[in-house]
Amino acid sequence: MALTTISGVAQTQKQRAAAERARIQREIAAREKRKARQRLYAIAAGVLSLVLVASLALAAFLGNRNETTPAAVTTPSAENPFGAVAMAEVAPSPALAEGRMWTATFATTGGDIVVELDGIAAPQAVASFIGLAREGFFDGTLCHRLTTAGIFVLQCGDPTATGTGGPNFRFGPIENAPGDDLYVAGTLAMARVGNNAESMGSQFFLVYEDSVIPSDAAGGYTVFGHIISGLDIVRAVAETGVAGGGGDGRPAVDFTIEGVTVQ
Repeated sequence: MALTTISGVAQTQKQRAAAERARIQREIAAREKRKARQRLYAIAAGVLSLVLVASLALAAFLGNRNETTPAAVTTPSAENPFGAVAMAEVAPSPALAEGRMWTATFATTGGDIVVELDGIAAPQAVASFIGLAREGFFDGTLCHRLTTAGIFVLQCGDPTATGTGGPNFRFGPIENAPGDDLYVAGTLAMARVGNNAESMGSQFFLVYEDSVIPSDAAGGYTVFGHIISGLDIVRAVAETGVAGGGGDGRPAVDFTIEGVTVQ
């Protein structure tokens, strides 16, 4: 009986020792896994940091790529009396366009649209438009807004195609707005922020059907030209409608101004 008891105790001790060794081995294995995960996290954090630094450096490079010195921005020359218009802090002088009529040709994905620019009635708007056109500011820009209900216009001139883009400057006051708020088909007019006469930049609209556009607290909208030929092209864009339906939004079919030449 005693021998059986001693043997049982010995067996139990061996089992306990084996269990303890197994527990210790599990703890060691768990510690090694934790260390491995920590090393992996550290490596991942390092890689992410490097990617972030590289991304910031690239963004800084791209952001600075088109910058010019203030002298280059503001100083006109004999070859370019308008100076570097888009980057300037003020619009070109109206004296550069006043006293004469100009002709501009829009090369578009739908064909050429020819407009007459009225430097007599709207010299500030015309000077700004000519300066931007000669810089290629409008090249490759989408016409971003079409209205087909209430008023009938196609809005263009924003290089971001969001309705918020433009050159560095804004200008005013409003020039040559119709007293009766009637903008006849073929009118070329400046877009602006509501109730702000000093908020014009590069965005403009082409009227493809007679439209009454009510004045606001700032007044009407600067009419700086009219379409000589190509009104049918604008009407064809309008016939495609607004993307997603409705009466105001992006045209259903992309319409791009590929370039503008002015004489």
